[in-house]
Amino acid sequence: MGLFGNNVKKIVQEFRKKSEHYSNDMSKEINEFLEDLKSDYEENSSILPEFVEFVEELKHKLDPKDAHKLVEFSSRLVKIKRCAKKGVEAMVELSKDHKKLARESFRDFEEYAN
Repeated sequence: MGLFGNNVKKIVQEFRKKSEHYSNDMSKEINEFLEDLKSDYEENSSILPEFVEFVEELKHKLDPKDAHKLVEFSSRLVKIKRCAKKGVEAMVELSKDHKKLARESFRDFEEYAN
């Protein structure tokens, strides 16, 4: 007879099934958010260089005060782009970490169930 009785093994197996179900749901949700975020980022990432180029052309036609405001605005947009890129990278890491933890948890369940 193993370390656990049949009743405890059944409880561990049931807990494993529920954990696996929740983990799969969470993985699916993370992947959907990641794909949406990547798609939006890729769709809009080319806009900033175009805008910066437009600002360079336009700033010579404006008075210095307005040109300065426009340059400041474009620099803030560069920061927003950096934040968006970091957000995509963070979601990628979250997805990888979740998959790794799920594998480790399922391995632990298998170890305790046998």
